[in-house]
Amino acid sequence: MQNSERIWQLIDGHKTEFEALSDRVWGIPEIAYNEYRSVAEHTAMLREQGFRVTENVAGIPTAVLGEAGEGGPVIAILGEYDALPGLSQEAGVAEPRPIPGDGMGHGCGHNLLGSAALLAATAVKEWLAETGTPGRVRYYGCPAEEGGAAKSFMVRAGAFRDVDIAISWHPASFSGVNDAMSLANTRIDFTFTGRASHAAAAPHLGRSALDAVELMNVGVNYMREHMPSDARIHYAMLDGGGVAPNVVQARAKVRYAVRARELGELWPLIERVRKVAQGAALMTETTVETKVVSAVSNLLANVPLEKAMYGALERLGPPPFDDADRAFATEIQKTLSAEDIASAFRRVGQPETLSPLCDAVVPLDAKGAPMMGSTDVGDVSWVVPTVQARGATYAIGTPGHSWQLTAQGKTPAAHKGMVHVAKVMASTAVSALEDETLIPRAKQDFAARTAKVPYVCPLPDDVMPPLVKRPEAA
Repeated sequence: MQNSERIWQLIDGHKTEFEALSDRVWGIPEIAYNEYRSVAEHTAMLREQGFRVTENVAGIPTAVLGEAGEGGPVIAILGEYDALPGLSQEAGVAEPRPIPGDGMGHGCGHNLLGSAALLAATAVKEWLAETGTPGRVRYYGCPAEEGGAAKSFMVRAGAFRDVDIAISWHPASFSGVNDAMSLANTRIDFTFTGRASHAAAAPHLGRSALDAVELMNVGVNYMREHMPSDARIHYAMLDGGGVAPNVVQARAKVRYAVRARELGELWPLIERVRKVAQGAALMTETTVETKVVSAVSNLLANVPLEKAMYGALERLGPPPFDDADRAFATEIQKTLSAEDIASAFRRVGQPETLSPLCDAVVPLDAKGAPMMGSTDVGDVSWVVPTVQARGATYAIGTPGHSWQLTAQGKTPAAHKGMVHVAKVMASTAVSALEDETLIPRAKQDFAARTAKVPYVCPLPDDVMPPLVKRPEAA
């Protein structure tokens, strides 16, 4: 890995303290909208590094913004720090070994994500001051990416209104520019209300809300044959109506996640699911109420920014993993299936190698077999030209949202990958500040992509983040 650029030297000057920040956040895993200790760690680091800090961004207590610099373009660097339930795991151990406690764990690497983003922002802040270049860098500490859609709420509140470009990353098996492919996604709760009765003595007087949920599930299952092949629908039972089978269930609640390749495909799919729910209510003589819980848009690409980021990766080379890193990654791979490992290579369009860690940069034009999820970075990409890196921080084939990923969150390899991708992001920001044509070209690409389908926030106006009280209820 080269280290010739000044911005990379600035990164190295701070890497130890930001590796420690990542480890502290790993040790206090908190799920969506509950990241109070994690945001406190990030806020303290922002103040320590001399950023101008804004807390409670978009009315979200666990969102924070730090800004530095004066005048010029505004460059946003996005960080996250939320964890996941059920993924507690001892660090550095290649076998399932949950830590006693609440069961939460950083099984998606967001402890690394936020720390690397803040490290990149800190280096850009120092570069701006050192060179006297006009421009502002902003670190956005974003909670609740895992199903909470915090960035969508932040976009709706106008938090990105004056930003020129946005840069982010995500932990991965490989280093490269992230494919701008994700699914637009809406989570909706369907609550059915019927009438309770004695299930044996007077079943004819009851109207089962649980029956309605089951009929809705059947109806949606029949939909699957008749929707776009890359759309997805999943559900979870939130309330089955109780544990007594001799009582006709008067209330039942199911949550649906509806995903589609683009926003334009999502809306009609949602309406079809709503109609199935209405049909189930009609068949069971119950009523149904719906409530959107969260929603995110699909990602938009930006070719000029992607080329600039790839240029930084080419100059920098792959992360500097060593034999000790590879040895532990090999132990992790022993817990995975051959399919897990092969699938990781197919996903990025690369031939399989024996190395358990990424030892090359994935070419920008590599064509893989995408396995798409959803992210609230998508909504940022609809209002600001956005680019994301993939940062190699764990063994090839490690599934996302797994104990194996949690186990690797504090390893030397994770730290090296985190510092490496911070250099990629910071260098991309510097390119945007030095090349006076890059931001205009990025905005031109963005305008072309949004011209035919203007952005409409997928969140209804009356939907609020779970822990944010409405002003009238405060």
